Amino acid sequence: MCRSIKTLRPPVLPDEATDEDIRAAALQYVRKVSGFRAPAAHNREVFDEAVEAVARATAELLGGLEVRGQAVRGVQQR
Repeated sequence: MCRSIKTLRPPVLPDEATDEDIRAAALQYVRKVSGFRAPAAHNREVFDEAVEAVARATAELLGGLEVRGQAVRGVQQR
């Protein structure tokens, strides 16, 4: 898996995960899965849609996680 994707939940990430953090992780995931660092023009739309879908799923995941009985706060639901 992508070793450059960092954990975005507390306590690993002491502050709240930002939209930028979530999108960067989604981009790395889609790059790894697709095998493209930057897709060709004919693949750009589907690539970008995948990044957004993964970012939404990540935000939902982080928003629903409980860490030691407390909900992870500060992640904006999309």
